[in-house]
Amino acid sequence: MAQASTAGTELEGMLQGRVRGEVVGRDHPDYAQARRVDNGSIDRHPELIVRCADAGDVVAALGAGRETGLDIAVRGGGHSVPGFGTVDDGLVIDLGAIRNVRVDQGGRVADVGGGATLGDLDHASHAFGLATPTGVLSTTGVGGLTLGGGQGYLTRKHGLTIDNLVSADVVLADGSFVQASEDENDDLFWALRGGSGNFGIVTRFTFRLHPLTNVVAGPMLWPLDRGAEVMRLYRDSISEAPEELTGIFAFVTVPPGPPFPEELHLQKVAGVIWCWAGQPERAGEVLAPFRALGPALDGVGEIPYPAIQTAFDALYPAGLQNYWRGHVFDALPDEAIERHVDGASRLPTPLSGVLVYPIDGAASRVGAAETAWAHRSARFSEVIFGTDPDPAKFDDLRSWTVEYWEALKPYASEGAYVNFIGQDGQERVRPSYGPNYERLAELKGKYDPENVFHVNQNIAPAS
Repeated sequence: MAQASTAGTELEGMLQGRVRGEVVGRDHPDYAQARRVDNGSIDRHPELIVRCADAGDVVAALGAGRETGLDIAVRGGGHSVPGFGTVDDGLVIDLGAIRNVRVDQGGRVADVGGGATLGDLDHASHAFGLATPTGVLSTTGVGGLTLGGGQGYLTRKHGLTIDNLVSADVVLADGSFVQASEDENDDLFWALRGGSGNFGIVTRFTFRLHPLTNVVAGPMLWPLDRGAEVMRLYRDSISEAPEELTGIFAFVTVPPGPPFPEELHLQKVAGVIWCWAGQPERAGEVLAPFRALGPALDGVGEIPYPAIQTAFDALYPAGLQNYWRGHVFDALPDEAIERHVDGASRLPTPLSGVLVYPIDGAASRVGAAETAWAHRSARFSEVIFGTDPDPAKFDDLRSWTVEYWEALKPYASEGAYVNFIGQDGQERVRPSYGPNYERLAELKGKYDPENVFHVNQNIAPAS
């Protein structure tokens, strides 16, 4: 193990007695575990990790980090595929212990700690028959998902995660602590809603909640040779469906175990993961056109909302090798669908796949300039993910992902959903914000002129 540098030793000494949380240096017995993030292909060695107990710890850690001149990374749930929750030879401000969730049932809002996961939020809100739109794996951090935008099973009905954000407590680059909302620091609030981790460290989010207990949800799967047929029906029908219905189209490999029938095990398939958040008795009518296609598996049924949120957690534990890229689409012409099926026929490993999210409905009724998230007129957002536990397969994962992504590029819009950019490089950041980029750069210059928060999909401060 590498020894602590002079800066690391100095920083550790500065923080002793100033923070309530644990300070983990390179000689700490938990260092090897503490430095890990979700993506197993990321292997970085920070000088110091501060497991913050509260906002006061965040202020202290940030101040000490700036004094010693170390690069600073902020870790929420640790799911950033490019590994932005850690940094070589720098300081990691780990929010994982700030994961409390408080639900105001009467006001239908939830205060959520900056280190909470989607599972923490769903667990707390479901107890009161409430929910808010988030992502599709319960182990994902609320912070990273929200700051990038947030799309999932309730997007068509209730919008993106950022469309349900009411306010945020933020530690700014200069160490000051502010609240951002429509009524206070409204320009910062605008930037936080999609601007990723560029503008500060959010220690508390307040979200609007919506009544929801059970949903009718689960996968329908078809053999891959019917993939084009199913994807065309999905493309043509999802935008016309009631907004209570969200379906995430998928090209995946069927896991070799229950509840999947043995004849489908390890077969490449096309599918739709449905979530109907309306009256349960109407679900059959809404899903009838897809059932008429005779799916090889119909796993849709009435379940508690957190059950669909956790349905795929076991398949994707922390530590897997991951390489992602994403697109947004204004349309999916037949030629693009053919490219999709061709790429899916070459899925490199059983855990690799493609997800296509609809971003119409409530998400499309917010103006492109109302938040930093710029893709309000697009119809679909996709992520292509190469995934496997074996590090020896990483190059194959990357090659397949890039080839698939390149094949779809002629049909895609410029830029991507920032949480799906992955390891593509910083050149994709500007086009991903489109006409909002210039305002974001100006606000970066206001709130973080020295680019302290640069371990992210970075927006450079305007000079």
